[in-house]
Amino acid sequence: MNNRIMAFLLVVGALAFLGSKTFFQVNETELAIKSRFGEIVRADYAPGLHVMIPLVNDVRKFDRRVLTRNYPSEQFLTSEGKILNVDFYVKWRISDVGQYYRSTSGDEEAAARRLAEIVKDGLKGVIARRTIQQVVAAERAEFIGDIVQVAGASVQQLGITLVDVRVKKIDLPDDVLDSVFNRMRQDFARQAAQLRAEGDETAQTVRAAADRERIELLAQATRESEKIRGEGDARAAAIYSGVYQKNPEFYAFHRSLEAYRKSLGKSEDILVLSPDSEFFRYLNQSGR
Repeated sequence: MNNRIMAFLLVVGALAFLGSKTFFQVNETELAIKSRFGEIVRADYAPGLHVMIPLVNDVRKFDRRVLTRNYPSEQFLTSEGKILNVDFYVKWRISDVGQYYRSTSGDEEAAARRLAEIVKDGLKGVIARRTIQQVVAAERAEFIGDIVQVAGASVQQLGITLVDVRVKKIDLPDDVLDSVFNRMRQDFARQAAQLRAEGDETAQTVRAAADRERIELLAQATRESEKIRGEGDARAAAIYSGVYQKNPEFYAFHRSLEAYRKSLGKSEDILVLSPDSEFFRYLNQSGR
């Protein structure tokens, strides 16, 4: 009885072993290739359960998700011959698993090293066509587009798609940093001077317009006042004329009083007239 149980268990174990070597599963996040004695026979497996021949076929699985790899700082030359220290990282994924296996033997580290060299060459070419300011101020889409265009063909030979290249940090040597800051200060000073000049020009324009408007308003006010004063003087003259015609003696007396008020009673004025002058006519009459 024990021998039968042991035989049954051995058969079950053998079947389980063969089953584990016959069937394999591919997940949604995986890519798989099947090889026969080292030669790839299939590389287009969809997610699910698949079959292989034990001891004849071998299955390798790889991550189909986007992978990220950081790289240490590298030195690059700009078009000005200045050195930049650039830290960057790369996002990539496997696009052709068969080509990836043939070119890298399925070694992710080897693929990352080769990808780094390709991206460095791309960065070198892109930065070499730009000045420091252009590198710092470049639009990300334009910058990454140029790198992908330069490195794209070489990356495809690895069976890889370059998803993104990001520059994390750009450091400048001290002498270059001082030069850049001085140039930036000069640019800002020039912009400030230009803005001041434009502001002064605008201020002068506004001030001239305000002065012109003030002069026009004063001239108009003077013209109106002269007109009103002339009309008042004409009306006063008409009133005086009417009064004079009604009572010439009273008008002469009133005019004399106005002359006395304006001429007499001032301590610092000296008036030399004959006592029998016409000016003192009403004063002489008052003493009678």
